Amino acid sequence: MTDAPTPAERARRFGETAIKTPANAVTFVRLLFAVPVLAWILDQHHGHSNWGTFAGWLVLWITDWLDGWLARRDGTTRSGAFLDPLADKLLVTGGLVALAIRGDYAWLPVLIIVAREVSVSAWRALAGRRGVSVPARRLGKWKANVQFLAVAFVLFPPTEHLHTVANIALWASVVFSLVSAVDLVLAARRGTPTPSTDVLHPAPRPQ
Repeated sequence: MTDAPTPAERARRFGETAIKTPANAVTFVRLLFAVPVLAWILDQHHGHSNWGTFAGWLVLWITDWLDGWLARRDGTTRSGAFLDPLADKLLVTGGLVALAIRGDYAWLPVLIIVAREVSVSAWRALAGRRGVSVPARRLGKWKANVQFLAVAFVLFPPTEHLHTVANIALWASVVFSLVSAVDLVLAARRGTPTPSTDVLHPAPRPQ
């Protein structure tokens, strides 16, 4: 006789291996919508943002929260645990690179962030091929939000000329990026993950 499923298990709408979920649909829409938003950023000149571009970036930021909320409501999946952090990386690095091309941000901090994202993604992919799961950590979500903020600060018309504050936000993103990378590696080595926004729940027990 098997144990009865817990309330959290009964609330799951999708199994761990599901791909066609509302959260994943939001992730794909975010990635498609990011293309015109990044094009609008690149089309503008240094120090000349507008409300339309800022609104587009804000939608991408808010839908990141929506993505996570749907995953928690319906049950997190392996595909979502991979796609959501990947979407965050592509969006924030795309936004920061676009601003560096425009001349709003220096290349050094932007390249540090890009190098961190690429190296961590490669490390997680290699770990996955060895059968080691590396779920996203809560600190990683904080890092992504600080990076979204660094881009939004330049795109927001009332603050676009506050270069010193924008650079503080950018270097704060660098610090969060490096600290969260160390936290991820240490957690994987310990093998005892702490609460995370993307930790997978157990699959429902057979009835």
